Amino acid sequence: MTVAVSALDPASVDAGATAHYGDPVREQRLLTDAAGLVDRSHRGVLAVPGADRLSWLHSLTTQHLERLAPMTGTELLVLSPHGHVEHHAGVLDDGTTTWLDVEPGSDLLGYLQRMVFMMRVEPADVTAEWALLSLVGPDTDAVLAAAGVPPLAAPDVLPVPDAKFATGTVGARPTAMYAAAPAFGGWVRRVPGGADLLVPRASVDEVAAALGVPWAGIWAFEAMRVEARRPRLGFETDHRTLPAEAGWTAPGVHLEKGCYRGQETVARVHHLGRPPRKLVLLHLDGVTTDDLPAPQTPVLNADGRTVGFVGTAVRHHELGQVALALVKQNVAAGTVLHVGPSTAQVDL
Repeated sequence: MTVAVSALDPASVDAGATAHYGDPVREQRLLTDAAGLVDRSHRGVLAVPGADRLSWLHSLTTQHLERLAPMTGTELLVLSPHGHVEHHAGVLDDGTTTWLDVEPGSDLLGYLQRMVFMMRVEPADVTAEWALLSLVGPDTDAVLAAAGVPPLAAPDVLPVPDAKFATGTVGARPTAMYAAAPAFGGWVRRVPGGADLLVPRASVDEVAAALGVPWAGIWAFEAMRVEARRPRLGFETDHRTLPAEAGWTAPGVHLEKGCYRGQETVARVHHLGRPPRKLVLLHLDGVTTDDLPAPQTPVLNADGRTVGFVGTAVRHHELGQVALALVKQNVAAGTVLHVGPSTAQVDL
């Protein structure tokens, strides 16, 4: 039984995805203990060909991209002039084109098109032709090898330097490097927790058959993401979220590259050492209600004051009801909070 997100929540940004295939708990265990395939083809896919693509994207985004080697992936952010996160994208360069996968409904393409000027780049939306799938679980490498994909190095993410770090501490490379290779008429990119596959949309069923693993729904994927405390744009962010608050500095922000929009705020916050807010995992009691809080539900302290908001809430097969939340920096581990009718506790 396949259950679409649109049948349960037509207004969800994930309405174009499958919620589950009949047993959400089994699907979570599959992604925890073995490997499963998640259809994330509702995400947008942008292609940026052209000789200037890497230097151009390097100048517009938070990531160090001008030396991005072919068949390498990473992550990037686009910030507002005040340093707030406006866009997040997964990246893969194949030597002639840089591919970006973005949230459903993202307007990143519009921003890029406005910034072309005289550069030799041609950003385009290719979502109708290309689909993103995610292979998730500890057996990812074995599944790819059995399907004929060459070995891919594990994700290489640089540690975030201390405040007031010395010049030259961060190398002239992307802060996160995800090995990639041609596969299935497209590409596979090794990422934390598994691998992303960018393939022709018409060949999705063929790729799934070649991998030979069961499908898992977006509910299971999101439960694994929450457990790993990986933020998602539009969920663990609001209009004033800074990269450091959501935990995006390590995979997406190079602290020594040249000027880009919002850089001054990024540098100031990092060198002060404490962003105003932080990403935490909340354990919800699940006693007063079985309903999960909606994104942007306020998080209140014992005095009834708002100290943050919920991003993504899930029913995890081991942790129970949990949620990612963005809360004030002074909220300590173990603090008892309130989310709607539920009591919550911070697990840092």
